[in-house]
Amino acid sequence: MEIISDPKVATVFESYPKAVKAQMLQLRETVLKTASGIDGLQKIEETLKWGEPSYLTKHGSTVRIDWKEKNPEHIAVYFKCTSKLVPTFKSLYKDKFNFEGNRAIVFQLKDKIPVKELKHCIALALTYHKIKHLPLLGT
Repeated sequence: MEIISDPKVATVFESYPKAVKAQMLQLRETVLKTASGIDGLQKIEETLKWGEPSYLTKHGSTVRIDWKEKNPEHIAVYFKCTSKLVPTFKSLYKDKFNFEGNRAIVFQLKDKIPVKELKHCIALALTYHKIKHLPLLGT
């Protein structure tokens, strides 16, 4: 799988506080590993949207990850709020994740991230336009 990365993304990761940076790099690795495991996915673009590391695929919905100073103990994975993604994640993983409306899965910095479940959510987002017509996105 080809990863096309905007060099400005590395600058954003470097700007995070040390404790945050490790968690953010773990989220990045989770996104990229998930993408590499999707059959037929040949390319992912890593860029900035709204100043946040963002991941785009040909048939997917954008996945963004970020930490914000106004909530210094949290990191989040953001999804398009008008999609069926977060409502589906809430149906599947209401006991595993904390959500921010219909736009994000939020983690405390001290949390152990449930990687298997998060990878499933990311995979659904990265293939969203192929599955959005299916009940519960085909899960």
